[in-house]
Amino acid sequence: MDTVTATVDPDVAIAVRGLRKAYGDVTAVAGLDLTVRRGEIFALLGPNGAGKTTTVEILEGHRQRDAGDVLVLGQDPARPDPAWRARVGIVLQGTGEFEELRVHEVVTHFARFYPNAADPDEVIDRVGLSAKRRALTHTLSGGQRRRLDVALGIIGRPELLFLDEPTTGFDPEARRDFWDLIRTLASDGTTILLTTHYLGEAEELADRVGVIAGGRMVTVAPPSELGGRAEQEATVSWIGPDGPKSVRTATPTQLVATLQAEFGGEVPRLTVTRPTLEDVYLGLIGHDHSGRTGPDREETTVPVDATPSRRDRAAARSPRRSA
Repeated sequence: MDTVTATVDPDVAIAVRGLRKAYGDVTAVAGLDLTVRRGEIFALLGPNGAGKTTTVEILEGHRQRDAGDVLVLGQDPARPDPAWRARVGIVLQGTGEFEELRVHEVVTHFARFYPNAADPDEVIDRVGLSAKRRALTHTLSGGQRRRLDVALGIIGRPELLFLDEPTTGFDPEARRDFWDLIRTLASDGTTILLTTHYLGEAEELADRVGVIAGGRMVTVAPPSELGGRAEQEATVSWIGPDGPKSVRTATPTQLVATLQAEFGGEVPRLTVTRPTLEDVYLGLIGHDHSGRTGPDREETTVPVDATPSRRDRAAARSPRRSA
């Protein structure tokens, strides 16, 4: 394994250079670079098999890398200690280990693992589970279970929080409530690394987005600027004397002004649209609009036996496990 040589920057939560990981003949991560600043919400996007999970597990200290320099909160996650573990929170896609325990029992139990844990009752209130404090976890709805997962992730007052597909299975109202919770955590200074397949979620929450394909970071930018999105041609549509009209142009404001002059004011059913985040994302990963990725974006498949079980990963969240 390469020796970490990166200089510790107090303004950087995650610094990755040349990260590589292979499983036999299968390359999962192929020289990936990544920088996440302290206090930001960073969304990691990519198709299944792109290398997201392997990358995040290396950052969490749950998987060893083959090469590259990695610093997370100024320390190499390949050599974690209990103090570093206590500074990192992890919210997985969900666990089923606490079905017969009550919400306050689970949160109180996890609080004992941390040297400077938050008050369990305050955390339960913060994630919106006050009314479910004494409820058995198996009686919680999907959204409430995710809130419990977040409570377990933040009980140790983490500086950095990993969120893995946090709103999978949520209805629209529950998803927006959860977004409010994540924004609150970020406003309090928590750095958040989010993986999601919901592009709208990334656009709503993330300060910056990174797109991974083929084990490499394709691009990093704010959602509004991803892939040159803000500079791409817009489509101007309206209803003319002969029916619907539509024109793609790099100068939509100028075209709208011309149309307003022609119509003497309001233009019937005028709309101006630019490429959506989904349009840009699919182009970046080489999508050919037939449901496949392009030949230069072929997905990799990680052997099943190389991935830890959900139970193993959940247990690894506790700083006591690494003591």
